[in-house]
Amino acid sequence: MAYAALGLFVVLMLVIGAWRRRIQLARTGDSGNRRGWRPEPTLEWWALAVADVGYLLVGVGAPAAALAGLSALGVFDRGWVQGFGVVVVAGGIVLTLVAQLGLGASWRIGVDDTETTELVTTGPFALVRNPIFTALLVTLIGLALMVGNLVAIAGLVIAVVGIEVQVRGVEEPYLRRVHGRAYTDYAATVGRFLPWIGRIRDRQMMRGQ
Repeated sequence: MAYAALGLFVVLMLVIGAWRRRIQLARTGDSGNRRGWRPEPTLEWWALAVADVGYLLVGVGAPAAALAGLSALGVFDRGWVQGFGVVVVAGGIVLTLVAQLGLGASWRIGVDDTETTELVTTGPFALVRNPIFTALLVTLIGLALMVGNLVAIAGLVIAVVGIEVQVRGVEEPYLRRVHGRAYTDYAATVGRFLPWIGRIRDRQMMRGQ
């Protein structure tokens, strides 16, 4: 199952990374990448770097550790759990791509404070404000179920921390600045990662939460 998890992680990266960027480039002439790979003293750079560490631990580190002999934990060491993980990963990859495509020309990797993209509130974004991250986390959970060792669990936790910091500390403040009342109204009615959970009221917006 470790080889299968590693293979599915590669598929994930190819589909939502390389392929998605090629689609964006073909449609708009712009790859959508706004992320710098050289270390920078910014919250966004470090948030995305932390998230990347989590992704790699779940998708590469955990399968490698399993192949090296690290056992799965308790209930995770069962065939039906690992099989369910495969189904979750497959569904998560599809949902992540669907959410990415739902952004259309507004899809970006990273945030550029100098540009203004359309505020998308339809399709998957009518259910949750961050469906890409939600679907990606579902995929990572599936990978963790497939391997089920301590490295997978640690990687999942680290990925969640990085995503939370990126969304709360970088993307939401950017969207408030750019879209103002349109975003506050949207955030007040649509949950952050899950429907109805994480809605932000005007008073919270004023405190920068």
